[in-house]
Amino acid sequence: MSAGRWTWLLGRLDALLPKNRPHLTPGELGRYRVLLGSTSLLAAMSLVLAITSALGVNGGAPLVKIGTGAAIGFALILAYLRAGGPLRRGAILVCATMLAGYMLTTFLMPRQIVASHAASLLIPLLAVYLLGVKAGLVFTGFFCLNSGILLPLYLSGFGSREPIFANAQAWIAGMLDSLILLLGWGLSSLFGIARDEASATVRDSERKLHSLLESTTDPVCSLDVQGRIITSNSVARKMFQEMYGKELRPGTELDQRSDPVVQEQWRNSLQRALRGESVRFEWVRRGPHRTWVLDVALHPLWGEGDRPVGVTLFGRDITERKEAEAKLGELHRGLMEVSRQAGMAEMATGVLHNVGNMFNSVNVSASLVLERLQGSRTTSLLRASELLTEHETNLPTFLTEDTRGRQLPKYLSTVSRHLVREQEDLLTEMKELLRNVEHIREVVSLQQENARVVGRVELVTVPELIDNAVRLHLDSFERLGIRIQREYAEVAPLPLDRHRLLQILVNLLGNARHALVESGREDKRLSLRVRREGEEWLRIEVEDNGVGIAPEHLTQLFSHGFTTKKEGHGFGLHSSALAAEAMKGRLRCESQGKGHGACFTLELPLSGWEKLA
Repeated sequence: MSAGRWTWLLGRLDALLPKNRPHLTPGELGRYRVLLGSTSLLAAMSLVLAITSALGVNGGAPLVKIGTGAAIGFALILAYLRAGGPLRRGAILVCATMLAGYMLTTFLMPRQIVASHAASLLIPLLAVYLLGVKAGLVFTGFFCLNSGILLPLYLSGFGSREPIFANAQAWIAGMLDSLILLLGWGLSSLFGIARDEASATVRDSERKLHSLLESTTDPVCSLDVQGRIITSNSVARKMFQEMYGKELRPGTELDQRSDPVVQEQWRNSLQRALRGESVRFEWVRRGPHRTWVLDVALHPLWGEGDRPVGVTLFGRDITERKEAEAKLGELHRGLMEVSRQAGMAEMATGVLHNVGNMFNSVNVSASLVLERLQGSRTTSLLRASELLTEHETNLPTFLTEDTRGRQLPKYLSTVSRHLVREQEDLLTEMKELLRNVEHIREVVSLQQENARVVGRVELVTVPELIDNAVRLHLDSFERLGIRIQREYAEVAPLPLDRHRLLQILVNLLGNARHALVESGREDKRLSLRVRREGEEWLRIEVEDNGVGIAPEHLTQLFSHGFTTKKEGHGFGLHSSALAAEAMKGRLRCESQGKGHGACFTLELPLSGWEKLA
């Protein structure tokens, strides 16, 4: 019989099981199936015996009554089992009905061949399988008593028709029948003992496996080829109850009322597992009040011929982890936004600082110009011209004879030379004023240019961007006497987030300026280097010979809130490290200790750039 037909037959037998039965072990389920199958078969055979006897094929009226009674008895036992009757009590009733019917048949048809009928072996076999060795011996003993003693006595009329032992053939046949029955009981017992020992080993293994499956906090179950539950642990049953509001029983389809997309994913994953693959995927179940996310792994269950006969499912509830990841992602995005704003604030601070210094110079130049204009001798020149106008009718006489007229040419020469010098001084101050105003315009324009490209990846010439960052601090560097050394290797324009890179550079240059000011050195030096590190990395170095960094501070330097400045907020380097990470790069620092300066290195990958908003 093919596997499909066996499955069909077992399904028909399972349909006779009581609906409210408790969870059965595989051994109990097997005995239930044997009991139901044998009872059904015996009921059918008894009915056939009654019908054929009524038609005169064999026996007569006694067999009609026995067959009919046995059929009714077996049918009542089936109804009793269907109603939830215990397995052992049903087995006792079946064996007792068989024994009673058989004994009645031997007495109503007093022939020795009836006692040795092959069907008599069915009693000890069923009794041992269903009730055990001892109970099977009791029923076998009644059969032996009937075949070996009661039937020969009945045939001799209990000594009334002939001597009890006169029919030696009947006694010998009865003894042989009893021996055969005992042999059948013995073989069944040996089989039962071996089966029980094997079952005990299996049960022990099952208990260990059950303990193992129940000790985990993850849902575990096995499924047949249709995706129906075979067995499951308590975690899986509890989770199924929470998800779908119903009990998870053998035969239940696992995926119910899910989204069509999730159902399609489940069917495809199950088919792949049944083809011999190990499949792992995320299973999402959206309920009315909450959503579950499970990390599910399917592995094939191999049967004969290396063909999968089902799958095992191992799940893990990762709902909380997914929620935590979402919150962490949101927190990271918020932190990146704060980092961006901090970088913008750092740039704005640099702009305001430089613009403020330029405005100081502008103010000084404007004051000097105003002071010179207020002290200008242009009024003296006006009075001289008025004096000439007053004597224009007698100008020769005035210039030669009048004392004031004779001094007027010399006076005009002196005033002219003074005005020329005044003009030169004013031109010098105005040039300085224009230079400072141009610097202010340039710094503001530079800041506006870079503020427009926040979060956008574009081709950037790195040395040029470094020089732009330096120009934001240029006035401070010149005023503080900081000498800048540049070592730029030839680097092609790279796709970068201009704003993030400028944010890092402005912050590093600002830190270098502070370190150089605090050092009090006369030879303040800032070195800027750009070079390739193999074919994978671009390295930007900002090195100063300032105060340096203590070794114990190097590991904390990029932590949020850590600062060595008296008025620092501890966010600049942290935000710069985040910006470097957002560009798939890394920021690190090296220092030999206090008084030995520091070197900050920004490394950016030369390949695999992506647009990161």
